[in-house]
Amino acid sequence: MNMGERLRELRLKRSISQEEVARHIGITRSAYSHYEINNRQPVYETLIKLAAFFDVSLDYIIGGNSGNQSPDSADATDSREIMRLLKDMNQEQRKQSIGLLLDMMKQDQRSEGSG
Repeated sequence: MNMGERLRELRLKRSISQEEVARHIGITRSAYSHYEINNRQPVYETLIKLAAFFDVSLDYIIGGNSGNQSPDSADATDSREIMRLLKDMNQEQRKQSIGLLLDMMKQDQRSEGSG
């Protein structure tokens, strides 16, 4: 499942509109809509807001397999470490890092589909 599908699924589980999500995280409905259809990728700060709003981890938002996690889980520890690293980066470094993560997820999905 890609990030857009994941966002749509999370939103529909809450039975809320794109407008409501967008308003809560401080973006336009149009921008949020582009995230759901994978025309655009959210910036680091927006990813954090989305994860907080939907109460899931960042890795879940970008296409990982783990959902809501207990604070003691290994995945939650990894997520905290990723967050710490991202916070220490400048805007361009964060953008590149998130792009690399998304590329890795796409490659992994293609590998699963061909096997």
